[in-house]
Amino acid sequence: MTPTDTRTEIFEAERPRLLRLAYRMLGSISEAEDVVQDGWLRWAGVSIGVDSPPAYLNRIITRQCLDRLKSARARREAYVGPWLPDPLVDAVDPVETIADDVTVTLMLAMERLSPLERAAFLLHDVFEVPLNDIAVTLDREPAAVRQLASRARKNVKAERSRYPLDTAAADRIARAFFAAAHSGDTGSLAGLLARDVEIHTDGGGRVSAFRNIVRGADNALRLFSHVSGDAERRPTLIRTAIIDGLPGYISYNPDGRLQTTALDVADGRVCAIYIVRNPDKLAHITAG
Repeated sequence: MTPTDTRTEIFEAERPRLLRLAYRMLGSISEAEDVVQDGWLRWAGVSIGVDSPPAYLNRIITRQCLDRLKSARARREAYVGPWLPDPLVDAVDPVETIADDVTVTLMLAMERLSPLERAAFLLHDVFEVPLNDIAVTLDREPAAVRQLASRARKNVKAERSRYPLDTAAADRIARAFFAAAHSGDTGSLAGLLARDVEIHTDGGGRVSAFRNIVRGADNALRLFSHVSGDAERRPTLIRTAIIDGLPGYISYNPDGRLQTTALDVADGRVCAIYIVRNPDKLAHITAG
């Protein structure tokens, strides 16, 4: 095997993890793929020996993500309506399926962190990278990295303390919610919703969506009652799915566009609903 073959083999073995890291940093599958592809070009051009390829590649990808987060923040400030990360669905997405406990809810909480806090938290708490390696990656002293991760951990603690549902339970609640929300059965729907439920709808200005977060069970019930009252506006269920760690489903809207809906469940009630309608964020999803 030639040195080039060996380098390719090393990178391909690391690619799924690097994609997952880039996606968790950026919230965009297409941007994560771009970062990892650029990381490959840099890796292929390295002319010196590397003692620890995984640590070296972590460094390349993390630093690229930090650079991109600067412009991403500006874009999100000008974003039309609520911003949600690209939906990562089951095992069919390109970002590998190695399980972690990062949900849509946690990714939104990480949006409150500084880029360095986000990197420190993900590398240390999610990807279990040694503290000294993170310090080299972020060009900070280990003590400073420990503080960054600690501050981040405190800020996202509530969002990380959820207990994941098993596959069967996730499927049941997703089907029950879809049936209640789109059949006009407000009694059953009321029994599923937490009193302070929130509905986040990401259309990105590309398709119709709520410009603001809908808050409260009463408002949510009125919204779904209005939609279900018009048979021509009811969506068609394609399949249930795990979307960024949360139970949910993929559906077709009457206009033929795909939509993903993720449900954050706590104490047996749906406390948040995350709907992605922006077609730019759904191009990677197959209906089957």
